[in-house]
Amino acid sequence: MKYEWLDEYCLSKKGTQKDFKVEWDATRYLIGGKMFAMQGGDKEKKAIITLKCDPLFTRSLREQYKHIVAGYYMNKEHWNSLYLEGDVPDDILKQMIDMSYELVLGKLSKKMLKEIIEGNNQKAVEN
Repeated sequence: MKYEWLDEYCLSKKGTQKDFKVEWDATRYLIGGKMFAMQGGDKEKKAIITLKCDPLFTRSLREQYKHIVAGYYMNKEHWNSLYLEGDVPDDILKQMIDMSYELVLGKLSKKMLKEIIEGNNQKAVEN
């Protein structure tokens, strides 16, 4: 995989949990039980990561990079999928991960945010 740092970077986000969804054959990164990133494959088994994005930024990214497409099996307005064997620069992918994390974090309850800030969440969930 081109982005060897991907797993470590996603897990570096405060309060992130990681699990594997067998029926989707995908690794998910969650904050407060809500997914902000999913790494798996498309229907042809090509490696992708799917991330939530601001709708305007979403359209801009798809126009700029051929390896960023509408979110695979997700809401096409708010989610993008990035092909992991593509040519998207590392800093753009990191920016997408940061945005996805912040968008999902911003939707959490005040109680959940407090738990995350205080560090009461574990880093990985074993299924």
